[in-house]
Amino acid sequence: MSKDIRIKKGLNINLVGAAEQTTTKAVSSNIYAINLDDFHGITPKMFFKEGTEVKAGEPIFFNKNNEKMLFVSPVSGELVEIVRGARRRILTVKILADKEQQYNESKTLDLTKANAEGLTEHLLASGCWPFIKQRPYDIIANPDATPKAIFISGFSTSPLAADVDYQLRGREKEVQAAIDALKILTPGKIHVCVANAETSVFTSIQGVTKHKVSGPHPAGLVGTQINKIDPINKGEVAWTINPQDLVIMGEFLLTGKFNAERTVALAGSSIKAPKYYTTKIGAEISTFLYASGVNDNNFRLINGDVLTGSAAKPDGHLGFYNTTVTAIPEGDDYEFFGWNKPIFNKISSTRALTFSWLNPKKKYDLDTNTNGEHRAFVVTGRYEDVFPLDIYPLQLLKACMVKDLDEMEQLGLYEVAPEDFALTEFICISKQPHQQIIREGLDLLHQEIG
Repeated sequence: MSKDIRIKKGLNINLVGAAEQTTTKAVSSNIYAINLDDFHGITPKMFFKEGTEVKAGEPIFFNKNNEKMLFVSPVSGELVEIVRGARRRILTVKILADKEQQYNESKTLDLTKANAEGLTEHLLASGCWPFIKQRPYDIIANPDATPKAIFISGFSTSPLAADVDYQLRGREKEVQAAIDALKILTPGKIHVCVANAETSVFTSIQGVTKHKVSGPHPAGLVGTQINKIDPINKGEVAWTINPQDLVIMGEFLLTGKFNAERTVALAGSSIKAPKYYTTKIGAEISTFLYASGVNDNNFRLINGDVLTGSAAKPDGHLGFYNTTVTAIPEGDDYEFFGWNKPIFNKISSTRALTFSWLNPKKKYDLDTNTNGEHRAFVVTGRYEDVFPLDIYPLQLLKACMVKDLDEMEQLGLYEVAPEDFALTEFICISKQPHQQIIREGLDLLHQEIG
């Protein structure tokens, strides 16, 4: 275990409705869908037309910019619909699942004899490669690049996020296989950050450099950990991968089957019995949402956690990278003179009219109301109080807004992803869309500099 890392800046958002650590198998979904918005910067090209029968793990489209990067079906069945948008851009691919699943089996690879080139080809063909993302730009990793290191966050501090150790318990064999493969792909270290070195699943995993990280959110974000361990400079590349994606990758390496199964936390104050469900990537959320019951119909369903997830509907589908689905009350009501009276039921990073600082462990039942409207940036200095990276957040946001490439580079845009600004967006009194601004800045920088 290397030197402990203590994150001092940040803010814990304690919400009611955390998932109880019991797991139920979700009802099998009829329709599974792959949403192309999950793969930022990818231009998809289909292998098949509507009506084609496919197997689980069989490639159904590829990346036009890299034809070796394949994306596979999570289930076997009929490709029933290809939803297209403007200029016939593919938005969603839907598969009607078979009752009995058939898998597209591949040969297993002997990792003791594999080299980086052969392993990369194997992962690209398997559909596992999209699980690996890269900094800078927060996109699917470029298989032609060599990362200086690979980072894995073994815990989460996001509000109501799934417990990583609970999700991975009993899957150590698959995790170890994935780690063994990743070691071949980088000459550097594989850094794994954990909150509790004694109870973490990663304690028994070999071949990684472990770090114990403590502190408030965003201590669990991989971007925060990269900044404190080995920051990214211009010209450098680091890769990241989510813990539960290691299980899918490891199982494929061990068995030759792409098993898209996930353990998902259904959480939030609008859920009567929040808990974990076993389902698959792309499953209809309704297959496990109503099994736990909802308190009323006026709720916001979020595909992901409350800070970084996207709005969804019950007939929507589980995102490719998501391990949490959250439901909280819809904030469509307004308090009369709510801005001009003491507040006891909301959390804030300031002490102005709010008293959440008196009881930091209290849990809150928050809704989606932003309690204000969009306005120009107000300079308050509050972002720096919750932003632990060695970056000036407000100046970087403004540089992205005015598209100043030189300033964006110098202020550290290479190091960040939109999720790193979720907390500053939460406390922003100007109600600016920080994550969207950073995403647009990253896209511009990638387009112009690459």
